[in-house]
Amino acid sequence: MKRLAGLALALSLGSCAMPTAPLPLRPVAVGARIQVDTQAVPLDPTDASRTRIGNFAYAGGLVLTSRETSRLHGMSDLKVTPDGRMLALGDQSDLLEARLVLDSAGRLVGVTDATLVALKETTGVDLFAGGQREFDSEGVARFANGDLLASFEQHDRILLFPRDGGLPRRAPQPDVKYTDNKGMEALATAPDVAADAYRVGLEDSGWTFLCRLSTRCVRDRDLDLDGSALVAIDNMPGGGLAYLLRSYSVLRGNTVQLRILDRAGRLVDRMEIARPLTVDNLEGLAAVAQPGGRVRFYLISDDNFGLYDGKPTDQRTLLLAFDWTPAGR
Repeated sequence: MKRLAGLALALSLGSCAMPTAPLPLRPVAVGARIQVDTQAVPLDPTDASRTRIGNFAYAGGLVLTSRETSRLHGMSDLKVTPDGRMLALGDQSDLLEARLVLDSAGRLVGVTDATLVALKETTGVDLFAGGQREFDSEGVARFANGDLLASFEQHDRILLFPRDGGLPRRAPQPDVKYTDNKGMEALATAPDVAADAYRVGLEDSGWTFLCRLSTRCVRDRDLDLDGSALVAIDNMPGGGLAYLLRSYSVLRGNTVQLRILDRAGRLVDRMEIARPLTVDNLEGLAAVAQPGGRVRFYLISDDNFGLYDGKPTDQRTLLLAFDWTPAGR
């Protein structure tokens, strides 16, 4: 969860967005099934014919809202399985699980079968009860056995949530000095290394670490952020990694960059999303293999609950899809 520098900055983050309805005031019991309402958005609001960014084809985008809960906000990370199951983590330790709906052409058109679960502290109480320094969740990943990992800022730690619903426990994390509110944003499992392995990325430095539940974390690749912040990471089919970087300036607003690197760390391709394209505070990334060597990327945005200092902003929860075809295919 990020505190913006001022109200003007917060308002400008969503200046390209259409006005949204007031936040719902009545939360449901977290853990219940909820309805997720969606509204389609174009890639470029100023040019409806635009459908590509380089080798990346726009495969649909949605604004996500719900009339049944006030907690479907602040989505900070995202993972998607090949069968279309979505896992997203909100800033206040709320875990959203749902199924993506695709049309006959494979384009993203909806979200269904959604549930919202409040994650617990190691003591068994809701993390939300501990206040912002305790519940500020940023990264999410799920092992093949169903166990869940979540990374946190402010109180910097990684928690492992057992698949059977038992209480979480601390997991190994990088032994470094963390910058307050700019810590372990990026998180993904590392099945290419071991069944219990995972990768962690630091927002402000671009340092990444390879960790295992059975041992400590070791320094891995250092990314050249070039003025951006590292906010998400995911595995590429067949090897390599995808990284999501974010930056903001008063003149350009949000700029989001997707980088694809091969196993050796060489840049394979990149995509940049900035105005006038549909963009917001995109923080979550998922990569899913597709037929013919293509990869579907899903990106989700953190709307900061649509508020700054108690005043509404135009930020939205966006879920965007892009199909990447490697050059030469």
